[in-house]
Amino acid sequence: MISIQNVSKWYGKVRVLNHCSTEVRKGEVVVICGPSGSGKSTLIKTVNGLEPVNEGAITVNGQIVDARQTNLSKLRAKVGMVFQHFELFPHLSIIRNLTLAQIKVLGRSEEEATDKGMRLLDRVGLRAHADKYPSHLSGGQQQRVAIARALSMDPIAMLFDEPTSALDPEMINDVLDVMVELAHEGMTMMCVTHEMGFAKKVAHRMIFIDHGSILEDVHKEEFFEHPKTDRAKEFLAKVLH
Repeated sequence: MISIQNVSKWYGKVRVLNHCSTEVRKGEVVVICGPSGSGKSTLIKTVNGLEPVNEGAITVNGQIVDARQTNLSKLRAKVGMVFQHFELFPHLSIIRNLTLAQIKVLGRSEEEATDKGMRLLDRVGLRAHADKYPSHLSGGQQQRVAIARALSMDPIAMLFDEPTSALDPEMINDVLDVMVELAHEGMTMMCVTHEMGFAKKVAHRMIFIDHGSILEDVHKEEFFEHPKTDRAKEFLAKVLH
């Protein structure tokens, strides 16, 4: 589903990704972890072209992301992305946040888009808030709306960039529950997160990245029980504690 081959990226003299390669199969859940500033978020943003790469190639469902003929708007509609800070339109109601792209990008009718949006709000437990505005919702509720909005585009894969790091601790589980449900339904997912309980529950593979390089790319059992690198051992000792 997703192929990242020998990808490097730099800003001026600062190299943020260094010859990164990995693949994600359909239905696989891959968790990317590592210390702050290691390149995790940059790596995941290259998958749908939000961050262009300097070297290497990324393919999503057979489509080369940075090819000239690739329509990035359509690609991003098919690869849902959930950010750390929700990115909802503050001047639109919750239901309008869910219907706008469906109408503009997918060409759905207002009625069809609204029906889809309401069903997804139902799914994330927020149907009663459809006519409110983002500022009326808690951070956890806004993040669940952001997930519903991404799902409204019928994505083939979902990218999560530290979706719980801006939330109060008591709101985190509500968001993680939605993500766990998605994983159990077979959604292809790449998740940047420090929530190791979530990773242990649903991840198939763990990618550990530091200083822009992938140091470990293994099954979750191997990563948690027998990390190969000292840097991963040090990281796990801190986050698991």
